[in-house]
Amino acid sequence: MAPQHSSGDLLADRRYRYAEACLEDGDHEAAVDLAEQALEITPRYAPAWLLLGRAREGLGASRNDPALRDAAARAYACALDIDPDDTLGVRAQLVRLGAGDGLPALSPAYVKALFDGYAPRFERHLVGGLAYIGPELVRDALPRTPEHFGMALDLGCGTGLMGAAIRERVGYLTGVDLSPGMLALARAKSWQDRPLYDRLAEGELGAFLAAEARASADLCLAADVLIYVADLGPILAEMGRVLRPGGIAAFTVQSHDGPGAVLGADGRYAHADAHIAAAATGFEILTLCPADVRREAGLPVPGRVVVLRRTAA
Repeated sequence: MAPQHSSGDLLADRRYRYAEACLEDGDHEAAVDLAEQALEITPRYAPAWLLLGRAREGLGASRNDPALRDAAARAYACALDIDPDDTLGVRAQLVRLGAGDGLPALSPAYVKALFDGYAPRFERHLVGGLAYIGPELVRDALPRTPEHFGMALDLGCGTGLMGAAIRERVGYLTGVDLSPGMLALARAKSWQDRPLYDRLAEGELGAFLAAEARASADLCLAADVLIYVADLGPILAEMGRVLRPGGIAAFTVQSHDGPGAVLGADGRYAHADAHIAAAATGFEILTLCPADVRREAGLPVPGRVVVLRRTAA
């Protein structure tokens, strides 16, 4: 089995599952004890170090104990040392605690693993459970002129929700995603008796855009994707390079009232309006308006729908 699913020791696995249940119930002290027991048996089991960090962090918060917060950071660091590609998303926990190493908080390996595992239930959970309407918000915010976009890029296309929403206004549609599981579902979708996407590519957004020809696209879309990017500047710069003058970039973000970008407890970034405006060099801002893209725990998640037009410069 994959290391995130089993430590290879039945007793350690049992301790780990009990620790997970205690953490879920809010019993942080018991979760700490059981995670430490699992690690005594299998000290190189990265998920148990991650769980121990979360349990120590929760216990430290309940007791207002900075030492436990530091101990949580040490546990996270142990998990990252065992899993340097960070398929478990440990780096985000370290960044939240102010112990990041300067690298992006969300590694491509983590995002890929997250969405590969999420793919089979993605649409049911996102649309049904979280009332997700990001693609519709982006589609409806697009200018009516031009009426038709010759070449469009759906960045972080997932299973094809954005592609399906925009397909009738696009001549040639390319989708890119990190997750092979998501791409398999997008590949199976059709539109008017032909594949929904004319082209699908697997890869990280920045690298994909860097490989695309300059001024080759009319439309760049990113629905609920840039919430996994801290600094919007580089990705918007690549969009600007790929778009023809007058081309459109449209996307959603989570928002917050403070400066810059902040990593939330949900593992997603929220961006300030000023950060978006500063990152949009070479663009005219057509739309920057509040929108509740989805719900979490029954509450709307504050966000923005953003539409930019590439200037001629």
